[in-house]
Amino acid sequence: METAEDIIQEESFNFDGYQVVRGEFFAHTFEPSITFSDSKVYVNTACLNRMPTVEYIQILINQQAKKLVVRPCSEDEKDSFRWCSNTDKRRPKQITCRIFYAKLIEMMQRNPIYRYKLLGKLITTNSEQLYVFDLTATEVYQRIRQESGKIKNSRTPIFPSEWQNQFGLPVEEHRKQLQINIFDGYTVFGIKDSHDSEKR
Repeated sequence: METAEDIIQEESFNFDGYQVVRGEFFAHTFEPSITFSDSKVYVNTACLNRMPTVEYIQILINQQAKKLVVRPCSEDEKDSFRWCSNTDKRRPKQITCRIFYAKLIEMMQRNPIYRYKLLGKLITTNSEQLYVFDLTATEVYQRIRQESGKIKNSRTPIFPSEWQNQFGLPVEEHRKQLQINIFDGYTVFGIKDSHDSEKR
């Protein structure tokens, strides 16, 4: 059992020179994530589990800060859509969003045939909970067309070139990035699938 004598007191320690290792470099099955692929968007089960009563959401984009927010809302709110299956055992629902997908790919200058996965954080602001995703911190999974014409999906992510020679952000810069103004400059995108079109 550890005692007080085993704990080293180091008054001069500081975080200069340290980098916070990016979460994207670790396995994160149980972390909230959102995926864009083949003109579709969907969250993972971890997102649903942390908001067990939420059925409808809005997606918000901050073009300047390159942030994406998933915001719970009621079915009747404008531009809402269902993010999960309408069953007792909720599952993530893939939503077709060709226009939104194209606009997002163009804004971020990405390859439209690749799959993109973003890790998110659940935050509370103004008495509501939101998922916030950084569009610049993206796992990219290549999709390669083989000679047979079939598409092969890579299971190994590639990361932005600027990440190659670093583990993550310096500690102080990492702290500053956590201080975000959620709604400043956000745009609401309406995404509808065939079910939503029929209900309205």
